[in-house]
Amino acid sequence: MKISISTLPYYPQPLEEILDILTELNQGHCEIINEYPHDNLDCDVLNSYDIEYTIHAPLSDMNVASHNQRIRNSSVAEIKKSMDTASKLGSEVVVVHPGHTPILGRKLTTKIMDYNLESLRECSGYAREVGVYMCVENMPDIEGLLFKDLNELEELILDIDAYMTLDVGHAHNNGFSVEDMLKYSRIKHIHLSDNDGSYDSHQALGNNNDNNGLDFNALFDGLKKVKYDGQLVVEVEEPSAVEESINYLTNHLDTTGVFKV
Repeated sequence: MKISISTLPYYPQPLEEILDILTELNQGHCEIINEYPHDNLDCDVLNSYDIEYTIHAPLSDMNVASHNQRIRNSSVAEIKKSMDTASKLGSEVVVVHPGHTPILGRKLTTKIMDYNLESLRECSGYAREVGVYMCVENMPDIEGLLFKDLNELEELILDIDAYMTLDVGHAHNNGFSVEDMLKYSRIKHIHLSDNDGSYDSHQALGNNNDNNGLDFNALFDGLKKVKYDGQLVVEVEEPSAVEESINYLTNHLDTTGVFKV
């Protein structure tokens, strides 16, 4: 099992400082959120580290479902840029957020969903062209975000021939059980964090054991049963939660990287 660390808890530190920290922590995998100040990545610098990368396409100021065509086109272009970067780095996975409903778009629900589908289908086709997996992520329970429901996301990715980034914190925030989280056929990538179910707080793993937190024992058992062999990306809010989460994962893995449960 490959453990990876998102750049999220260290944002907006310079990327080289973040990679130095991960090297000191003996971590060999990193997911880079590819937006300012990490928007123009130097592949030579990244390849100078003994680290394998996945790329998270920009998530701020983006909306592939916008009813403004220029914003929609720009959002698609940014995702394609991330895919180009991933291809140059030899990174297999690019994480993509679906769109969201603009304030006035609430009266144009069908149109917004059509735009979202059209944009993501274009991005999925481009991913195949450049040889990467586009993994669309399920969203937390925040008004206006699309594809909070894993069933709807599964339908989308089958339609556009893409893959899923399962964010277990987001799924838990939306009331999905661990058993239901793992029943989907195209889970290619997983984000890990904890919360108490009420809010997507990106806490350290196992931080809510006594307070409605995610059942990580059941999650690890389920991953073992389905023989998941992708990356587990620790995507927490604070740097201190990174080491706490690494220790938590290490205590649940044997020396070969297989879950003990």
